[in-house]
Amino acid sequence: MFAKFGQLGSKLLSRAINIKGPKPENISIQRDTAGVPHISANNVNDLNWGLGYCQAIDRGTQLQMMRIVGQGRLCELLEDSEANLAIDHFFRRANWTQQTDEQIASLDPATRDWCQALCDGINAGFAARKVSTLKLLGYHPEPWRIKDILLILRMSGYLTLAQSQAEIERLFIELVQAGVDTNKLAALFPIDPETLDRELLEKITLGERIVPDTTLWENALPRAMASNNWVIGGKRSDNGHALMANDPHLEVNRLPNIWYEAVLQAPGYQAMGFGMPGIPGILVGRTPELSWGATYTFMDTVDSWIEHCKNGKYRRGKRWQPFQTRKELIKRKQHKDVELTFYENSHGVLDGNPEGEAFLLCTQWSPALSGAKSLNASYQLTQAKTVSDAMICFGDIESAWNWVIADSEGNIGYQMSGLCPKRAGDWNGFIPAPGWDKKYDWQGFEAPEDLPRAFNPEDGYIVTANQDLNHMGKTQPINMPMGDYRARRIAALLEEHNNHGVDSCRRMQMDTYSLQADEFLARLIPLLVKNGRLCDTANVLDNWDRCYKLNSIGAPLFEDFYAALRQRVFSERGIGIGAMHHLASDTGVFIDFYQNFDRCLLDENSPWYDGISQERAFLEAFDAARVKFKGVTWGELNRFSFINQLFQGKLPRFLGFDSSPTALIGGRATPHQGQIYQSAGRATSFAPSIRLVANMGEQSLHTALAGGPSDNRFSRWYTNGTADWLAGKFKIVRFDLS
Repeated sequence: MFAKFGQLGSKLLSRAINIKGPKPENISIQRDTAGVPHISANNVNDLNWGLGYCQAIDRGTQLQMMRIVGQGRLCELLEDSEANLAIDHFFRRANWTQQTDEQIASLDPATRDWCQALCDGINAGFAARKVSTLKLLGYHPEPWRIKDILLILRMSGYLTLAQSQAEIERLFIELVQAGVDTNKLAALFPIDPETLDRELLEKITLGERIVPDTTLWENALPRAMASNNWVIGGKRSDNGHALMANDPHLEVNRLPNIWYEAVLQAPGYQAMGFGMPGIPGILVGRTPELSWGATYTFMDTVDSWIEHCKNGKYRRGKRWQPFQTRKELIKRKQHKDVELTFYENSHGVLDGNPEGEAFLLCTQWSPALSGAKSLNASYQLTQAKTVSDAMICFGDIESAWNWVIADSEGNIGYQMSGLCPKRAGDWNGFIPAPGWDKKYDWQGFEAPEDLPRAFNPEDGYIVTANQDLNHMGKTQPINMPMGDYRARRIAALLEEHNNHGVDSCRRMQMDTYSLQADEFLARLIPLLVKNGRLCDTANVLDNWDRCYKLNSIGAPLFEDFYAALRQRVFSERGIGIGAMHHLASDTGVFIDFYQNFDRCLLDENSPWYDGISQERAFLEAFDAARVKFKGVTWGELNRFSFINQLFQGKLPRFLGFDSSPTALIGGRATPHQGQIYQSAGRATSFAPSIRLVANMGEQSLHTALAGGPSDNRFSRWYTNGTADWLAGKFKIVRFDLS
């Protein structure tokens, strides 16, 4: 299917990219056989010019769409619908276009030139790309500027990432206000039941809710982020050189892929790997001396404060102070323009209107005004040669990531990045703090050297998979991590032998074994034997290899059992059936934070088993799954289609913008994630968006991309990498084209 998909009109495309219009001297761009651009130039600035040019040629629609969305201008420039109005409202509230001039002024001169070169290249590419989908829709690109780079950086650091933290904190308040027992909440969330002030939390008037009364999550933005990365020291590799592997898990069912692959070469500098359109340089990849990969940390960078509001003011002690007001005008093509008013103070943006007396939340994301320091660090990375050099650079990145690094000298390292707020000693940031008590104001940010980090650990490897890594630092930046099943599985595979190479890393990236399923079945199977229920259906689970392979019938059966168990324990004992169904089927709560719920399910003494025993709940859940069991395979059940980002599945499939349904391996807790679910009314997914492995004894990078280099459906590079990505095959990218 994918070998032919999207190749109309492509046979005459040559390997060289003809640069139209003025360009830097001695710059050349050629594609390899996979369509990856190889850019050669005199210096790193000209390389960035070439990278920007290629991004505009290959991903011009994606670039412009990201900026239009981030500016909150969908109704003005594209489709004027109520759904887009809600998205515009969200981004105007976030206000990530603010204070960019101050950030630009803080750029080092060399960094500013580097960023401007990318903008110049993008604008040259826009001019050269005479025909584009957005032009056909009546939109003509505005010049790309450094402030647009800052916007994309801020968007990529918050959306689906820090956003998850903000929403789980909001969900907690909703559960308090719904009357869920404190001890039950303490089993799920990082709170102290002895100090929880329920009375204060119940006074809060919330705006947009995760679980509204209708159990419809209108206007929500989906979350789609998890990742694996690891580095292996030379003593555990097959050739004595260090290895780095990374497979960021994102929403893969959108075309184009969010990542853009390139090879950069100038005198004294070479790099290859993946970046994001609109951002300079290589974000994950390698140079001859270094390789690095990233996962999200789940650092808590979002805090809320309860503000006592009255008559447009907020209380500080016995004094009342006025909010700053910000007016935003959303222009609409087909409807009356909408003017919004946001109320702000030092704690962020208020969730509501303060004119009446109420307790409302102000919420702030720590990197909301960031960018300059991250770009300066990214430019410095072009000069880094060792793990120690890179740890300094990555420590200065302002958004929250786990960076693993390997170098040609055999060193490996890990550095967490992000602006982690310094909080009052008794406040971890999860529960909103009283805004009128100044002791809860942020006291700056934690130093990078105090964040979790490591250099050449004795184990000879480092694994991050969005799990709790607080033990590796002097601070506690994480309070709601993802589950550690993937990290433990990868570590167990690394421990099996000391002869790892590219192929063993590839196998780990494709691994579909679920420790989660293994731990639940270790409880269930003995109960079935004890109660005489080891029937044919039970034998399916008992004999299942715990792998989410396409031909597995055990995986769907376990999923039905797990869903029934979760429903019986949580929905019938506090959360509510309608709300629980909504959380499970239409949000990312159980995608991101499932292990918090698993801890309760696996603990027979959990307060959530009040009124029912764990044994009874397990058996009833199995009986429910047994009734549904039809022998369907995971491949028949776990299917998705690639959908064009702009047209959102609205065009007939025969036009080639979207793919026919395809099966996906993996589950929620497997190293190769393969989750498909509904969020905000549309299908979304968790899966490895790219895979890359670097062996520091080679001058190459082994990569796979879900999709292709181009966002143009009529390009041969639209989805040319998808078949190999599905099959778990790598292409080999080299600095030279031979």
